[in-house]
Amino acid sequence: MESTVTEIAPEIFRISTYHPEFGIQFNQFLVKDDEPFLMHTGLKKMFSTTFDAVASVFDPSKLRWIGFSHFESDECGALNEWLKIAPQAQAVCSIVGALVMVDDFAERPARSLTDGEVLHIGRHRLRFLSTPHVPHCWDAGLFFEEVDRTLLCSDLFFHPGNPEPLTDADVLSRARESIVQNLSGPLAKDMPYTSILLKKSFSENQKKIFRTQMPYNERSELG
Repeated sequence: MESTVTEIAPEIFRISTYHPEFGIQFNQFLVKDDEPFLMHTGLKKMFSTTFDAVASVFDPSKLRWIGFSHFESDECGALNEWLKIAPQAQAVCSIVGALVMVDDFAERPARSLTDGEVLHIGRHRLRFLSTPHVPHCWDAGLFFEEVDRTLLCSDLFFHPGNPEPLTDADVLSRARESIVQNLSGPLAKDMPYTSILLKKSFSENQKKIFRTQMPYNERSELG
C-alpha cells in the first residue's frame, strides 16, 4: 500500500492510504509549522507507509504534537512508534483520554486539553473541542484550525470507498448513507443518534433498519 499526500489548505496535508481489504481510507492530517502537528498516527501495522508519507513533507523527527480524536487503533495505534523517532513529540488529547488510556499506553505522558483550549504551534492555532461519544468513545474530541478554518473531524463524516481529498459536493448525505448501511453489520451503533433527527431525515425503509437496532422503548419515537 502507498499513501497519497494532498495539501488541502496552506501547510495542511491529508495523508490517505486506501486499504482494499477493508474498502476504506485511513487518513492522517499533518500541519506543517514551527511545532508540527500530526492528527492520527495510523495503524501500528501501517506505520512504515505513514512514515514515508510524512517524510515526503518534512523530517518526521521534528514532529512536536500528535493529536487524535479518540483511543482507537487507526487513531493512535502507532503512537509509540512516532514517539520513538521524534524525541520532542508529545501526544495531545482530551483529559479523559490521557487519564484513562493514553498515559498508561504511551511511552511519554500526554498533554491533556480542556474544552476550548487552544494549542499554538506557530502560524496555526488548533482549538480543542471536547465531544464525548462524537464521533464515538467517551474520550472523543476534535481539533479546529482557526487560521484557515479547517475542522479535523476524525470519523464524524465517515464514508467508505476511496473518496476525493477535496470536494464542493454534499458530504452529509454520504455520511448518513454509510451510517444506515453500517447498521446491518457487526460494527453497528458506532455513532450516537437521536430519534428526532432520524424521524426528519430518513425514509420509511431506513427507519425500519434503525428500529431493529434501537431499544424497544425508543422505537415508537420514529413514528
